[in-house]
Amino acid sequence: MDKLLIVVPLVVTSLSSIAHASTDNPWYVGARAGASFLTNMDDAVTSVTEIQDTNFAGGVFAGYQVTPWFALETGYTHLGNAKLNNGQGSYEAQGADLVTKFSFSATDSLDIYAKAGAFYYDWNAIGSGVTNSDNGWSPTAGAGLEYFINKNLSTRLEYQYYNDVGGPDIHFAGLGLAYHWGAPAPIVEPEPVYVDQVTVTTLEELKLTVPFAFDSSTITAGDAAKLVPFEQRLKDQDAAQIYVIGHTDSRGSEAYNQKLSEKRAQAVADALRQHLNVGETRIIAQGRGESDPVASNQTEEGRAQNRRVDIISPSIDVETVTQVIAE
Repeated sequence: MDKLLIVVPLVVTSLSSIAHASTDNPWYVGARAGASFLTNMDDAVTSVTEIQDTNFAGGVFAGYQVTPWFALETGYTHLGNAKLNNGQGSYEAQGADLVTKFSFSATDSLDIYAKAGAFYYDWNAIGSGVTNSDNGWSPTAGAGLEYFINKNLSTRLEYQYYNDVGGPDIHFAGLGLAYHWGAPAPIVEPEPVYVDQVTVTTLEELKLTVPFAFDSSTITAGDAAKLVPFEQRLKDQDAAQIYVIGHTDSRGSEAYNQKLSEKRAQAVADALRQHLNVGETRIIAQGRGESDPVASNQTEEGRAQNRRVDIISPSIDVETVTQVIAE
């Protein structure tokens, strides 16, 4: 065991040197101190007087963080020197740990971890009143909390159980301090920044001419069906407007034709409003009488073209706002 006591510190020192030499690797070293408690002492010797079963314990360790949640550790632990109350001797337990460490990140700074592995022990009977020195392998397991003060320094509160160390079971509880060389900084994904991306689409002008019979202000069912695109624009676009302008041919007085053109415009406006609840400012109806012919009033064919209502929905720019991640 004396060779072991020489080798373990050398291993820790060696790992320390490697870590110190390479600042971009996840090696760490540390020390711990606390108390040990012995149980099942009858399994160690045939007859034992009262013994101090709670003792000071501590050790050093070194590890390699394989992944953020998995590490390998080795080290030296002195589990105390349990003295007989009659002063005739003591039992000393010490050895080398070789364990795996599994961590769970509870918060940005606090890990919960569990350890499991093996402990090569030296159970040394010291004095005339004790016998049965022993060494060998013992299973060990533990659990604890590790708080990271910063990326290089952490503290531990832990419990570790050693089964059948030369006979008795030994329980260790204590505090630890670890220094991490080149510990990778925690990866914090930046919060995405969203910006409004505005897209402008131009809706083209809509135009339709509805013809009317002589001296009539009634729109036919067929012509009313042609108003659907205008109705849809009013539904979809709050800023859309529709101009409805009535016209007549030249037969009759100007005053009569003016009123007739207004009736024709109103008939079309009413047809548009039949399925929509829109205000007066969105459907604008007006009559222009016989003042704006598109054909000659000297022929029947020309007069038929002038008996009409022009429906116009001007082009409109529509803005679409989409949230995108800023680059």
